[in-house]
Amino acid sequence: MVTEVGVDASNASQFASWDGEGGAFWVSHADRFDEGVAAYRDRFLTAAAIDERATVLDVGCGGGRTTLDAARCAAAGSVLGVDLSSAMLGLARRRAEREHVTNATFEQADAQIHPFPTGIFDVVVSRHGVMFFGDPVAAFTNLARALRPGGRIVLLTWQPFERNEWLQAFFTSLAAGRDIPVPPSDAPSPFALDDPTRIRSLLNAAGFCDVQMEGLVESMYFGRDPDDAFRFVSAQHAGLVRDLDPGAQGRAFDDLRADLAGHQTERGVLYDSAAWLIQARRA
Repeated sequence: MVTEVGVDASNASQFASWDGEGGAFWVSHADRFDEGVAAYRDRFLTAAAIDERATVLDVGCGGGRTTLDAARCAAAGSVLGVDLSSAMLGLARRRAEREHVTNATFEQADAQIHPFPTGIFDVVVSRHGVMFFGDPVAAFTNLARALRPGGRIVLLTWQPFERNEWLQAFFTSLAAGRDIPVPPSDAPSPFALDDPTRIRSLLNAAGFCDVQMEGLVESMYFGRDPDDAFRFVSAQHAGLVRDLDPGAQGRAFDDLRADLAGHQTERGVLYDSAAWLIQARRA
């Protein structure tokens, strides 16, 4: 099955979400999402080592913040950002126009099957955008094909759930005593690339070599104060309490407010997070 925009059947549910409510929510909170992981930005761009004349592909580009960063590095080159979400791509284009970045373009595409020209890119980058493929070997094989021989891929993915205080805390607060299953590490989810052994296996099978991984730990920003953070976090994770009765839902939200208040700092509400910085080269 292939959709009008060329989405593989294994990614159909992701397309429905990201080109629907999920993408719309992301657009309405795009600055907050970018602020949340901003502490990883410099390390990620340094690892990407984008040459001034490079041709770059940004996978799962979302609202385009990383694409525009890459485009500024490749001032005499070009960057293509691809994503499943038409709404997020619209935001990315508006940002590029507003910030006068003329060497970045955006396309709605499923990177798992999209017919990128062979051997055209010097670098593939993705900031938390490659954990949702239905067939990751096929997807990374397609990205390897799009890279020139010796071209590089640089990824930021989450380390395991238990190393990410932010999501652990939100799940615990909103569980209201229930046993809520955490996002899987062997299926499309934020933690699908949290296991170093699996990451190396997938990339090697797709035609990459010299796989390197570095564990990074940074604070994530969720709001200027507990009330600001609550509005964002409670909306993002509303699905966790949707089936609770009003009383239990109120108690869960009270627990979340209390936890957020406990993480107030002079720089806002911060939680610990842990990510993998992954680098590999096309064989």
